[in-house]
Amino acid sequence: QVQLVESGGGLVQAGGSLRLSCAASGGTLSSYAMAWFRQAPGKERKFVAAIVWSGSSTYYADSVKGRFIISRDNAKNTVYLQMNSLKPEDTAVYYCAATTFSMLLTTSPTRYQYWGQGTQVTVSS
Repeated sequence: QVQLVESGGGLVQAGGSLRLSCAASGGTLSSYAMAWFRQAPGKERKFVAAIVWSGSSTYYADSVKGRFIISRDNAKNTVYLQMNSLKPEDTAVYYCAATTFSMLLTTSPTRYQYWGQGTQVTVSS
């Protein structure tokens, strides 16, 4: 069973950048498709981006398309989310998630079997 640990969150001004990392242990990352979700206070968890096991295909929510980039390094068992041109509305707890359907790009949180504990991202105006 894979364990996921996010890092890289913090406080940043609007227009700034952050890079989140999701380190996997207890399993081989290349066996999973991965995704990032986020959850703002009082709101439901929402899809941000997904990437298949090889990194050859990605998918983004419209709200982050052109600003965020998801990538992975299977040799390092790590997935990344590069966040550029950050806006106050990007403020949320960001979670990484893994699904055993390694070629699946899905926005549904119910299709992901493993989740990290989350990392806080706060964007000030």
